[in-house]
Amino acid sequence: MLDVKKALDEAEGDSTKAMEILRVKGLKGITKREGRSASNGLVAAQVDGGTGVLVEVNCETDFVAKGDRFRDLAAQVLAAAVASGASDAAALAQAPVEGGTTVQALLDEGNATLGEKIEVRRVARLTGAHVASYLHRTSPDLPPQIGVLLAVDGTDEATARDVALHIAAMSPSVLSVQDVPEETLESERRIAHETAVNEGKPEQALPKIVEGRVKGYLKENVLLEQAYSKDNKKTVAAVLSEAGLTATGFARFRVGS
Repeated sequence: MLDVKKALDEAEGDSTKAMEILRVKGLKGITKREGRSASNGLVAAQVDGGTGVLVEVNCETDFVAKGDRFRDLAAQVLAAAVASGASDAAALAQAPVEGGTTVQALLDEGNATLGEKIEVRRVARLTGAHVASYLHRTSPDLPPQIGVLLAVDGTDEATARDVALHIAAMSPSVLSVQDVPEETLESERRIAHETAVNEGKPEQALPKIVEGRVKGYLKENVLLEQAYSKDNKKTVAAVLSEAGLTATGFARFRVGS
């Protein structure tokens, strides 16, 4: 409010000129804001046919995240991501937006007018026979904070969306066991072995204990191995199979993490 009053005084009451003054001062402050943390914001998604796009746009405070101006900016960023085909934040920054400017220029203007660091953190583009999306609000007064895309072969859209909701809740890191890096498995085996030894487990039992704990890790982190959130007696793989679906990929963003 003090900045607004000073700008109005400088502009001798001319609100249009005062807005220009505020924008100039805001642009001068962009460099100062570059090192600041932008851990609030929103996720937005759009699905068109067999292609889904998911973006995470960040700001510094939830106060700005709730505002219409920030949400409008995020909608422009999503539209640019869809139109340009950009699949990462660096490419999206150079993508054009309506009015003949770029996403980066749009973000710089947002920095100036909103007075916070505004950035695009991540972009995901997923293609498949069908792509389901799900956006989740962690608080009713905030925009969506968790976003999911799920690509499947098959036609059961209801089950695909239910599995997208499951991904939002259970946060798998990879689709299948084959997607887990071998070094990750070796690390989990090493940790499981050392833990079992420290617990005093008998040496002859160590191999089974280690493999059991590695399987536990996979059931927690691999989508197809997870217990389905709506029926924990079934795995996600079983639910998809029963619905005639094959998952081919997914993306999950949670703001700030």
